[in-house]
Amino acid sequence: MTDELAPGRLPGRTPVGVIDIGSNSVRLVIYEGMARSLTVLFNEKVLSGLGKGLAQTNRLDGQAVESALAALRRFTLLARQAGVVDLYPIATAAAREAQNGPDFIAAAEAVLGRQITILSGADEARGAAHGVLAGFHRPDGIVGDLGGGSLELIEVTPDGLGEGITTPLGGLRLRDLAGGDFAKAQAIADSHVSASPLAGRGEGRAFFAVGGTWRNLAKLHMEQNNYPLHVMHAYEMPTVGLDAFLDAVIKSDPEKLPGIAAVSKSRRSLLAYGAVALRSVLRFVRPQKIVMSALGVREGFLYDRLPEEERAEDPLLASAWELAMLRSRSPEHARELVDWSRRSFEALSIDETPEEERLRVAACLLADIGWRAHPDYRGKQALSIIAHAAMPAVDHRGRAFLGLTNFYRHEGSLEQQHIPELESLAGERLLKRAQILASLFRVTYLLTASMPGVLDQIKWAQDPRGGFTLVLPAHLADLTGERPEGRLQQFAKVVEKTLRMEAR
Repeated sequence: MTDELAPGRLPGRTPVGVIDIGSNSVRLVIYEGMARSLTVLFNEKVLSGLGKGLAQTNRLDGQAVESALAALRRFTLLARQAGVVDLYPIATAAAREAQNGPDFIAAAEAVLGRQITILSGADEARGAAHGVLAGFHRPDGIVGDLGGGSLELIEVTPDGLGEGITTPLGGLRLRDLAGGDFAKAQAIADSHVSASPLAGRGEGRAFFAVGGTWRNLAKLHMEQNNYPLHVMHAYEMPTVGLDAFLDAVIKSDPEKLPGIAAVSKSRRSLLAYGAVALRSVLRFVRPQKIVMSALGVREGFLYDRLPEEERAEDPLLASAWELAMLRSRSPEHARELVDWSRRSFEALSIDETPEEERLRVAACLLADIGWRAHPDYRGKQALSIIAHAAMPAVDHRGRAFLGLTNFYRHEGSLEQQHIPELESLAGERLLKRAQILASLFRVTYLLTASMPGVLDQIKWAQDPRGGFTLVLPAHLADLTGERPEGRLQQFAKVVEKTLRMEAR
């Protein structure tokens, strides 16, 4: 019997997988399909520690090799079970540098039944940069990918990439080189980062941090600062005060650090070495802020294989459109809402920056994804889905805006302190815009029943009596009434304009 594709998955996509054989972990990630906005179907890692002791012996540890090969046997079966046709195995620092690396690669290829792509240090840097391009909108700054065996650094701009470099500053390698001495580890890290061509290139720009150790450092930072949105991608750590946080991680017993429960036990031993490397970045690259990227070499490897026209798409809007396809009553109505909101903003002279425009478009695409929930909980459920969705290319202020727009649309009340943490995260201007857009949605849905074909017949007209009139064609006159008029006056209050509704 053939199992039909679940309605919760997008049709026409064949699962694609990447097996990442790193110096610390071996990981399988299966994605729903090749797309501008990748959706993870399955994700598993095994901390084999291939790079452990490599600095002293120049060989992969026998036990680590057996662990990695066992993981690869399991991952091969899982990929087959998931229907993966295109499976891409890649290997990084430990496998390419160890004396017995070729023997391991041969054994691994025999298990997988396919060739492994061995990435050079420059390849890793470019892959990480492509991962950042896949996950951010027009990123500009320095990308750093910290693995178990190496730290790759590369400059990324909206116009292209710089030259990537690799350094032996991965957590396992740095620990081995320093013999467990943190002062020596800091000196080693400082010597490599200060001598790199990227020293000083971060001033006034972001440093995009890639890699599990840095993600776990950010988890700890979130916990210690009671941060309200536990989403790793695009989490920002201002450099002001960050040195003290890193110093505490380096000098303290990891088991006694406040908030350490958020970090898995298997990751705690390398936290301090991740802090050492990041402190060197702060000292010598001198970025304005640290921005976490959940996307890295694996996603960059697939991004590089997309057609150019797909790479040019906005990943946030691609992701929002997918959610509209999966969850809204009418994706076409969501598209109409994009144009309708634009026309409304233009008519009512509501200005917006390019970033605010793309957030408005995303909010329109997401506006109806909560309709299946119980009416009493639609706002909160939609807020949670949107704020915590695996959407790329949106910062946390933008996430708060998108979630709150949907929340206000369902809740009706625009009084503040409903969700105080997220409201403060959005900031005053985006909070106001969330209220404006939500109020417009509340008028709109009473006129369309969330179905297409109405909005392109409605327009705004300047009223000689002052203000503006929402004009419906005569054959839609019966859509007007007490409830739509009441919603319109709520919208009028938010935009601080005189508004009327009539059919002509």
